[in-house]
Amino acid sequence: MLDARAYLSITLDPVRLAVLGHAAIGPVRLADLSRQLDEQPRRVAEAIGNLRAVGLLTDDLRLDREELRTLAASLPREPAPDPGIVSEALWNHDERDILNRFISGDRLRRIPVNNNKRRVVLERLAMEFEPGIRYEETEVNFALQLWHPDYAALRRYLVDEGLLTRASGVYWRTGGRYEPSASSAAAAETHADIDVTREP
Repeated sequence: MLDARAYLSITLDPVRLAVLGHAAIGPVRLADLSRQLDEQPRRVAEAIGNLRAVGLLTDDLRLDREELRTLAASLPREPAPDPGIVSEALWNHDERDILNRFISGDRLRRIPVNNNKRRVVLERLAMEFEPGIRYEETEVNFALQLWHPDYAALRRYLVDEGLLTRASGVYWRTGGRYEPSASSAAAAETHADIDVTREP
């Protein structure tokens, strides 16, 4: 099976890449392709031979789509978000799907363009800031830069969405979701254990 490095090596040649492009549409013919690419027939024939040898072209000179699918399946996948980043208690199924799409490991792949999706991502980023704590702009920048290089855009979005408030160069959290504290969770558990039934 062709691996990703070999695929990249074989397709870096512009003639081979052009042959593959034409083969994706239908079977290639040496004379036609030589004329369309304005290349010597010998050069095109060599490209076709190389592509057949590595399995990218079928015997009838079409693109072998199954080989490409196998290659794609072998490529490394970006990691899913770290388990602690997307809590099932705070996010519904659709929101978790959005976060899974835009977060890889503990990094933001890209800033969503869609307002609703961006809001979900921003609410998650807002959780990096403790309620009641005042942050200097450099601290906000540092926290957001750990997520994505365009920390200035993220900071602006957080303020625009009312998740952070800014005054005199200081920021504090004013919106978003909150993880239940350990003490409140323990209190709820204790309360659940109390037997409220009474003897008649």
